[in-house]
Amino acid sequence: MSETIDKSGLQVDAALARFLDDQVLAPLGHDSAAFWTGFAALAGEFGPRNKALLAKRDELQETIDSWHKERRGKPIDQAEYQSFLKDIGYLVSEPGDFTIGTQHVDPEIATMAGPQLVVPILNARFLLNAANARWGSLYDAFYGTDALDAPPPKPGGYDEERGAAVIARGRNFLDETLPLKEGSWADLTWDGLVHDGLPIADESQYVGETENGRLFKNNGLHIEVVFDRDHPVGKGDKAGIADIVLEAALTTIADLEDSVAAVDAEDKLVGYSNWLGVIRGDLEESFEKGGSTMTRSLNGDKGYTAPDGSKHSLPGRSLMFVRNVGHLMTNPAIRLPDRSEIPEGIMDAVITGAIGAHDVRGQGKHGNSRCGSIYIVKPKMHGPEECAFTNDLFDAVEDLMGLQRNTMKVGVMDEERRTSANLGACIHAVRDRIVFINTGFLDRTGDEIHTSMQAGPMVRKADMKSSDWLTAYEARNVGIGLRHGLSGRAQIGKGMWAAPDLMGQMMIEKIGHLNAGANTAWVPSPTAATLHALHYHQKDVFEVQKGLGDVPGLEKLLNVPLAQGTNWSEQEIREELDNNAQGLLGYVVRWIDQGVGCSKVPDINDVGLMEDRATLRISSQHMANWLLHGVCSEEQVMASLRRMAAKVDEQNAGDPFYEPLVGNEDGVAFTAAKDLIFKGVEQPSGYTEPLLHKWRQVKKAS
Repeated sequence: MSETIDKSGLQVDAALARFLDDQVLAPLGHDSAAFWTGFAALAGEFGPRNKALLAKRDELQETIDSWHKERRGKPIDQAEYQSFLKDIGYLVSEPGDFTIGTQHVDPEIATMAGPQLVVPILNARFLLNAANARWGSLYDAFYGTDALDAPPPKPGGYDEERGAAVIARGRNFLDETLPLKEGSWADLTWDGLVHDGLPIADESQYVGETENGRLFKNNGLHIEVVFDRDHPVGKGDKAGIADIVLEAALTTIADLEDSVAAVDAEDKLVGYSNWLGVIRGDLEESFEKGGSTMTRSLNGDKGYTAPDGSKHSLPGRSLMFVRNVGHLMTNPAIRLPDRSEIPEGIMDAVITGAIGAHDVRGQGKHGNSRCGSIYIVKPKMHGPEECAFTNDLFDAVEDLMGLQRNTMKVGVMDEERRTSANLGACIHAVRDRIVFINTGFLDRTGDEIHTSMQAGPMVRKADMKSSDWLTAYEARNVGIGLRHGLSGRAQIGKGMWAAPDLMGQMMIEKIGHLNAGANTAWVPSPTAATLHALHYHQKDVFEVQKGLGDVPGLEKLLNVPLAQGTNWSEQEIREELDNNAQGLLGYVVRWIDQGVGCSKVPDINDVGLMEDRATLRISSQHMANWLLHGVCSEEQVMASLRRMAAKVDEQNAGDPFYEPLVGNEDGVAFTAAKDLIFKGVEQPSGYTEPLLHKWRQVKKAS
């Protein structure tokens, strides 16, 4: 057990306490004793409320389970079902007409539309890459991916033919987005530019000159055309264009939740330290590349000279959110006076809020929010009571840190069924600080399965995507957000593109998020952000939002995706089990053995997919559901796990840190995987965190 320090009755990990005292509080001039006294009082007030909310979840689930057991095998009558859900308090009354009152919101959130990154906060290099992804090279994005309708180039020297195709595609983009008065960008020459200038058709799109080129604006996003005749690309270009640089990841979420494996004070301290480094602007990471040591740091701003000669700058970095954990988990980093672990969400709110105060008070090198706000995403809240709890908690943190009311803004992730069904009331509960709602298929599907676990066997996982509830969920999220005034004040987001190597397919499909009215959507990499930015030049999302229709009602949203008497063949059952087991093992073995919370994990067809706890939740809950209802047996599940253990071992053969699963069924990782399935029904809301944390702590101790 690590050394602890008593702080006003709280037993705090010594390293964490020193970090807060020396690096967070002292530079703010904030009295340490007053902070810890206030923190202890806050924990004493909100800890019992947190516990009561979790008990309410369990009570509702037990009641729903009993209702489904009594009616198992019978069709669900929607009128009866909704009446029941209202009677038990699962469904609440709509709050009536209202408009959110959030103020002091940065334009990247309120009035601009563009890609959003989510990055594990424990990895400083990834965090820096994401923060610096505000600007991205379109030439590099096309050259290195299959977005040119062809596979990426093989390693080696420069491919002249592919380079020419990249340049041609770039010129097409400029013609579509920044048309000239006459002719095409492909016709421009250096001599012509020197003599005639750049004859842009819509002169309002021209912003000014940068150090290396010209700056333009379309649909609220900037485009820099880089002219450099000394550049390897520019010197061979008749117009001297060396690159096209796009404003890409407008916002980034530094994640303390689903994409990290943080189970104790040691892990949490890494996350908090990295967040402080981003906010102060001094985060750096050194690494070896090509035999040399490289150091990465945060980019500075992009300066330019406007047509009238005045000097200006644009942010060189994404606007940063931090995602706290939900209400469920506790953490041993701090223990309460009764020796119980502190609710981790309370700890996150206090510490990330205190760190954010550095930015509010102008103590960062670059600055994050230009409007004096701290942006925190809050996941996995169940209904308006839990949103109101977060609102009160943020009030208390603001008071503790001497911040003005509603400085701490909140993003509400609509990923639990009770939140989806009561979204208007959830927004109302945080109406003066909300800056973000979004949808997430995977966690939402996991909760869909668990909530109706006792109703019967669910459809196959792939068929969930065509279910009534999912279509209604996606449309209601946007429609309800627009109804309550989020457009122009907050983000309405959509979920992750999970296949980072399939950029060509992303370019075909992901524009659907804009057509649905989302003014941001998640992407898995800086390169993907650059490519996805093209969609926001094609579509003015705020115009799309004006033309959206009515909001679907609850009937389709609450249509449980039961298999309704489907008899699958043995082959179909095996395929489904293998698909779930392979993804589950591939993720769990890295989480438990290596502490990797998010990574590109090959699927059963060897396609790399970004996996995190949300993907694990749906796979484990689906297998638990089929086991419960006799679709498959324990023996079939174990056979699938053993087959897929060999598959996962083969896929990880090149990883020197990998510990094989085959022949190690009593090992921690394989045991954790089994528990997630065979104990899946009893897990709170079907979450994977309790078991993952338990077995990761066992692994670390060994």
